[in-house]
Amino acid sequence: MRTLLNETMCVVVDIQEKLAPAINDFPAIQENCVKLLEGLNVLGVPVLVGRQYPKGLGDTIPEIKSITENCEVFDKTNFSCFKEESFKDAILKQNKKNVIIFGIELHICVLQTVIDLKEAGFNPILIEDCCGSRKDNDKKMGLKRTIQEGVTVSTYESILFELVGKAGSDEFKKISQIIK
Repeated sequence: MRTLLNETMCVVVDIQEKLAPAINDFPAIQENCVKLLEGLNVLGVPVLVGRQYPKGLGDTIPEIKSITENCEVFDKTNFSCFKEESFKDAILKQNKKNVIIFGIELHICVLQTVIDLKEAGFNPILIEDCCGSRKDNDKKMGLKRTIQEGVTVSTYESILFELVGKAGSDEFKKISQIIK
């Protein structure tokens, strides 16, 4: 199934100051997340940001916060973003069937959000190279479980070009520059 721009939104999960340093290979994940969000901004894709217990885990990291400063931010204590009523309402209000999703930790909050979105009839699209966990095996098992749940898995570059759809447009040129 093709992911169409006008049917797509994005959810960023828990990329927070006190959690990020513990994530395996986080510098590469952060770089990918920044590129994805910059590309989504070019395309006008709505983005919602979740923060797990910010009193304990801190705010969204500055590199992500600066790109998402005009986006709705939701604090949560549930692991799944979709279990927080205000976050769920914001997702439903977007009236989009595709939800690009990424963040940390893949095997906990991202996975539980993906499962709930899938059960609610959405088409979650997990961006694997924008997700992380503290331990490699946890990320691997989170990804495996996501696939077992029937969720689409992609990369930031693949989803951006799928949303653009063709070369030659201003959006294509801007995203090509971001990805380089």
